[in-house]
Amino acid sequence: MVAIAAPETAPPDGPPRTRYRMPAWASFALLASMAFTFLAAASAPTPLYGVYQDEWGFSAMTTTIVFSVYAVSVLGALLTVGALSDHVGRRPVLFGALGAQAMALILFVIAENVPVLMAARFVQGISTGAAIGAMGAGMLDLSKLRGATASAVAPMLGTGAGAVISGAFVQWLPAPQHLIYLVMFGLFALQAVGVAFMPETVTPKPGALASLKPQFALPAAARRPLIAAAPAMIACWSMAGLYGSLGPALVHRITGSVNHVYGGGALFVLAASGAVAVLALQNTAPHTSMVIGTAALFSGVGLTLFAGDASSLGFFLAAIVAGTGFGAAFQGALRSVVMVAGPHERAGVVSVLFVISYVAFGGPAIIAGLLVVETGDIMATSQYYGGAVMVLAAFALVAMLRQNRPVKAAALAEAALAEVAAVEHAAEARIVGALRPGASPEADAA
Repeated sequence: MVAIAAPETAPPDGPPRTRYRMPAWASFALLASMAFTFLAAASAPTPLYGVYQDEWGFSAMTTTIVFSVYAVSVLGALLTVGALSDHVGRRPVLFGALGAQAMALILFVIAENVPVLMAARFVQGISTGAAIGAMGAGMLDLSKLRGATASAVAPMLGTGAGAVISGAFVQWLPAPQHLIYLVMFGLFALQAVGVAFMPETVTPKPGALASLKPQFALPAAARRPLIAAAPAMIACWSMAGLYGSLGPALVHRITGSVNHVYGGGALFVLAASGAVAVLALQNTAPHTSMVIGTAALFSGVGLTLFAGDASSLGFFLAAIVAGTGFGAAFQGALRSVVMVAGPHERAGVVSVLFVISYVAFGGPAIIAGLLVVETGDIMATSQYYGGAVMVLAAFALVAMLRQNRPVKAAALAEAALAEVAAVEHAAEARIVGALRPGASPEADAA
């Protein structure tokens, strides 16, 4: 547990002052809410592209380019500053990411042309990429068990909710191209105040400048689990890219409605069912979760393609199946890798996992956007895309089944999971709020 307060040096003319610090549970809730909000802000512009397109008269190709700018900047940030918080601490990186996010939101509000929109997306990508590693590592510092679960649930729900909420702003509220960003700005301002009172969860260590060199590296203990988990991660995030890039157009075609909330509905249903799967399977062995997830992915995407133009209800039911696979596969992959990372390795490991995820999510989505622009056939493009995702899911499932048992490193991760659960259960039985002078959050969580 994190101490509530730390005594400061006594002033010469008065008694010692005590500086308030959040308890562990509040710090954890703050970090989870930030993960949700950062990813919600990242998906908020998507329903607004149609508004921008009507006002500024740009092509569908421009929309694809704007998304590409965001995807590239996220990856650049993950590869450079993704591990920085392992060296300078979580709080300084979070403050920097929040400042960059505020700048991006201001650019969105004042945007009157495509170059400013691209600049906003670029800054937003840098902010999101910098924050992902620090938020995920901070939650793991406070609780390995809950941290691994929240690192899967919060970004997933944020991505889906951001599109639906922004769609509601476009559909029913005035000046949505300004209002949604002002609301997000207010949320981030409140979270910045929270970070100011959040205890640091890791001690600084040398090597901050060296960590800024672009790298794709993992500690030795995490390499074998990642090799085993990578096929499942690639399959599930490629599937999310299918719903994120082509889902709105498919929903509009199937339902015949131009309601912007429906457009984001497919991604939200996917994310919500994925979150339910994460929570339901959080105590299941990671290897088992990935087997269940890849099988559900294959079935869900197949059902999505089968529904096609035939049934809007069938399409959303298929999204539930696919989302269940997404959540199960991603949380299994995430837990199998992050559980073996040490306190000063966590941000780097989380960043590597999200590099793989964003490449799998953004790369196919960009290609699909280009194909739709080139051919004008949304159904043919979705069938090609979905077929490719099914092949990936089948490959991942076969790879999982060929492992008669999880690799040794993954087994160690599961043993660590059980050990941490016992430790945390004992800790929660203590008196809540008891002060422990000189306690170290890092020592508690490691």
